[in-house]
Amino acid sequence: MDTPHTPSSASAAAVGAATPPTRAAARAIDAVKVYGRGDTAVRALDGVSVDIPAGAYTAIMGPSGSGKSTLMHCLAGLDPLTSGEAWIGEVALGGLSDQQLTVLRRERIGFVFQAFNLLPTLTARENITLPLALVGAEPDPAWLATVVDVVGLGDRLGHRPSELSGGQQQRVAVARALVSRPDVVFADEPTGNLDSRSGAEVLGFLRRAADEFGQTVVMVTHDPTAAGYADEVLFLVDGRLVDRLADPDAEKVLDRMKHLEG
Repeated sequence: MDTPHTPSSASAAAVGAATPPTRAAARAIDAVKVYGRGDTAVRALDGVSVDIPAGAYTAIMGPSGSGKSTLMHCLAGLDPLTSGEAWIGEVALGGLSDQQLTVLRRERIGFVFQAFNLLPTLTARENITLPLALVGAEPDPAWLATVVDVVGLGDRLGHRPSELSGGQQQRVAVARALVSRPDVVFADEPTGNLDSRSGAEVLGFLRRAADEFGQTVVMVTHDPTAAGYADEVLFLVDGRLVDRLADPDAEKVLDRMKHLEG
């Protein structure tokens, strides 16, 4: 896969003098996120520091309300931190304006959500290439063909979402996330609306993206089987990073979760 993008002038100007000392695709330093104020305040993140290795597949797990989705949203620039720092590569997100954040998300981040978020009037191909079309860019034909081949959609490109199964729609969403060659793909419960077979296919495509393209993937999931596809699992409880598990499988993840919830 190509080396990470050079930041646009808008984002580069906001990097500042301080940059992370080691290479990470994404990073949080003492990340705190508080929703609300006073007696109703909820501390969703409580001093989380973590590096997301470039080219790796990382899963984030934890009980309901543990802060896993909040951490992903803050790392992806969808939600600002209350305090602390979040980085994408060498770019500190806290120093960016709303416009600069929009540019960074468009140029350097791909998203896959539980809801497929496809436009019903567009074909599969048009949905896949939509991020590029929005900025007036054409997809690289060879790369588009590679992505389509990886997700197995070659015979479905002319179909609209209503003509596709749930698994096929999520494969379109994965292809859409990959087509612009982002630095990081963030996947939020990407198999939550799928049956086990379709879910396994989508997880396999994300695994291939990391293995074959060097794609960095960060996935929030509650499913130990899904987490077993990752290189490492991060465990959050009450907004804090409490454990990590390298080379996971479903049984190890389930056992670790039982201990955390117990």
